[in-house]
Amino acid sequence: MKYAITAATGRFGQAAFNQLKQLVPIEDIVIVARNKEKAQAMFGNVTVRQVDYDNVDALKQAFNGVNRVLFISSQPGGQVPRLTQHLNVVEALSANQVQLTVYTSFPKAETAISALAHDHRETEKALTQSGLNAVFARNNWYLENEQGFLSSGATNQVATFWASGRAGWALEREYAEAAAKLLVAETHKSIYEFAGPINDYQALGSALIAATGKKIDILAQTRTEYIEALEHTGLNHDMASLFASFQAPIEEGSLDYGTTDLIDVLGHNLVPLPEAINDILKA
Repeated sequence: MKYAITAATGRFGQAAFNQLKQLVPIEDIVIVARNKEKAQAMFGNVTVRQVDYDNVDALKQAFNGVNRVLFISSQPGGQVPRLTQHLNVVEALSANQVQLTVYTSFPKAETAISALAHDHRETEKALTQSGLNAVFARNNWYLENEQGFLSSGATNQVATFWASGRAGWALEREYAEAAAKLLVAETHKSIYEFAGPINDYQALGSALIAATGKKIDILAQTRTEYIEALEHTGLNHDMASLFASFQAPIEEGSLDYGTTDLIDVLGHNLVPLPEAINDILKA
């Protein structure tokens, strides 16, 4: 049995590999990465196949002889649209009749109103229509996405936010470890809604205070005020607006969806929020 991890040199891919190598022989793992030298330096004596999502023919070669694939979604904003990249991957998976694909998707992708959900929804449709055996690991919000909020509170004693909704924060490596476990599991659901405990920014701020032992002001702002505050730190308006947009899925309610799927697949409880925050602050 051969197991492949795509986009493996990213943080999610590295964490998935670290889990997978504990579950299967390392000689059965194939790393699919854009930068072969970087991957070889990172993963050592592991098979590396160099390809990116833009090249469908190279993807078909990369998946040759592979039985199961962890298909890690790409980042939006590249020269080739993310959905085009994803459809290339699906075509390559189909050409090789891969036995199982675990795809990292977006919470409630079929109904989510977030702009981030569109590419995931269409990728899920493509995988389903292909007839491939696919499992959708729908990841809620990585706690690492809140690096700015956490670092500002820890260093400046003020942590600001504008989104009034809730999210299921957990460490990125916890989502990755669960995806790796799905890759080797014998039985699956078709959809897993992975999430940590559902919290809002006030609760996240309380966990930050508990983690640091500091007196920190947790300040709610309007989106306009939040952007203006970022501009006062030296960011231009477009960059400040981009950073503010990271909280939009929380404000929209797209991430206010909790289940036990993540801890069920992991087989243990998640890292408590204050401890997880300290992991990020010390990184």
